[in-house]
Amino acid sequence: MTVVGPFGLSVRDQALEADVQAGLAAVEEGLLEATKSEVPFITEAAQHLVRAGGKRFRPLLVMLAAQFGDPYAPGVVPSAVVVELTHLATLYHDDVMDEAAVRRGVDSANTRWGNSVAVLTGDFLFARASQILADLGPEAVRVQALAFERLVTGQILETAGPSDGRDPVEHYLDVLGGKTGSLMAVSCRFGAMMSGADETVVDVLTQYGERLGVAFQLADDVLDIASDSHESGKTPGTDLREGVPTLPVLRLRERAARLGLAEDIELCELLDSDLTDSARHAAALAALREHPALEQARRDTVRYAEDARAALAPLPACDAKVALLELCDAVVHRAG
Repeated sequence: MTVVGPFGLSVRDQALEADVQAGLAAVEEGLLEATKSEVPFITEAAQHLVRAGGKRFRPLLVMLAAQFGDPYAPGVVPSAVVVELTHLATLYHDDVMDEAAVRRGVDSANTRWGNSVAVLTGDFLFARASQILADLGPEAVRVQALAFERLVTGQILETAGPSDGRDPVEHYLDVLGGKTGSLMAVSCRFGAMMSGADETVVDVLTQYGERLGVAFQLADDVLDIASDSHESGKTPGTDLREGVPTLPVLRLRERAARLGLAEDIELCELLDSDLTDSARHAAALAALREHPALEQARRDTVRYAEDARAALAPLPACDAKVALLELCDAVVHRAG
């Protein structure tokens, strides 16, 4: 058995492994080419996170989905570059919003160059993604535009919070469908679509990507609490410090409202305090790591990963399908 891609994904078929590795290598070249500018400083800023590495999870989904058609079709690699550029652009913006100091084990762009440069660099990446999309045809532009609308809507809804009477957990899962699920879904859709796969296969893989994307983000929520910076590549408890209500926190508040236990209420009060204070932040992080809410969030992650697995049922048996199924397991493994 060989290994390829993020999380040590196992690929049993040598031909599939070769296709995926070659595709990801071509994507890497495409990312470096797409982030070049005549202005050296823009190149440096735009390539900052490209060169920091990353899981390249979305391009991997493109490559695997393309196996259900012609994986060598000319639009496959450029579409993978588009989804990764879009993802990278959102990271530049997210780090400004979150005031994050570290991303992928290196200083975030806003830490190194300030918020203005970070935001404008993200915009530059969006522009380069749009140029590539224009060569892939109007349908690709439409698909990406709809996904980007969902992504931004999810971010706005997260900022606005749930409306009166809306269950906060349901609201948050809808947010994740937009913020993370939409781009994962497009990754699968582009791979299948560009390879010329049947429309039914395109739809199945799009549903899979959406569900896997939510599971992926839920695993990140767990990692934000449970991991150290070496494991996650960013500062632990970043969302916690900024007051972002990730799933472990929402499950804690839900439990506190339902059971009324003093220790749960006390922890909620700590979370509502000023967590920019390092001592309070450390205490909140330590308490959440021991709280049942974290385990509940892990179970939610497993549920969405199983939903993604179930979505693949209509697809014919093949090595690419096996690899997609194993990605569900890998996402769950990340959450412990």
